[in-house]
Amino acid sequence: KILIANTPMDADKIKVFGSKIKVDTVTKIAELEEAEKQKMKEKVEKIAKHGCNVFINRQLIYNYPEQLFSMKGIMAIEHADFEGVERLSLVTGGDIASTFDCPGETKLGYCDLIEEIMIGEDRLLKFSGVAVGEACTIVLRGATQTILDEAERSLHDALCVIQQTVKDQRSINGGGAAEMLMADAVSKLAARTPGKEAIAIEAFSRALRALPNIIADNGGFDSSDLVAQLRAKHTEGDHNYGLDMVNGKIEDMTKLGITESYRVKKQVLTAAAEAAEMIVRV
Repeated sequence: KILIANTPMDADKIKVFGSKIKVDTVTKIAELEEAEKQKMKEKVEKIAKHGCNVFINRQLIYNYPEQLFSMKGIMAIEHADFEGVERLSLVTGGDIASTFDCPGETKLGYCDLIEEIMIGEDRLLKFSGVAVGEACTIVLRGATQTILDEAERSLHDALCVIQQTVKDQRSINGGGAAEMLMADAVSKLAARTPGKEAIAIEAFSRALRALPNIIADNGGFDSSDLVAQLRAKHTEGDHNYGLDMVNGKIEDMTKLGITESYRVKKQVLTAAAEAAEMIVRV
């Protein structure tokens, strides 16, 4: 049971301007310190009444309150950064508390296991079995900051594609199969269209066919040969065929399980068409 908080765990300070306190004996100083300790005991008691066995605070937890938590069998974790606290609240299902007067109104978070792990030279706390079972942390490591930045961008792009696929689970064949099929359909439309509009439509068809060429070039294969074979297959009606960049040949994408998100592909084509239209207008 986890209580997540953003609260100062030292003596509560009240700003009073223009006032002075004079103490004439050591006993009075001891009484002041004892009063501060008593206030901290009361605060820890309030936290313990929530029924938690783990207390995570965004701010520092000093030695004395840490001792009090230890005596009550509560693990105290301090100085969690703001994003970390927000994410813990989300994945464990708990609220972020700042006051502790009403234990029944604060929702505790839950997880099965908290353990300290080492990644390289860094010590990290790992929360397993959280309330939101799909939550996870991805640790990226690289030799240079440039490599790390590139890895982060690539991972972000991949997660965005997955997010869009979850929202709209429709998919299309990858490997240039969809582009070739669309190019054939656009070419047929150009053949039926009279006037100069047919030229623009045919240009759009050529642009679609350029995408399989780019895929083959990026794979290090002869794009002219592969795209010619692919176009012949689609002319025969085998519209599931695309480019297999592992073996450098054309193959049935359905059998290989190579698919792309329909929503992402639609957005890419729409954005490209709008950009081309803007350039033509200028």
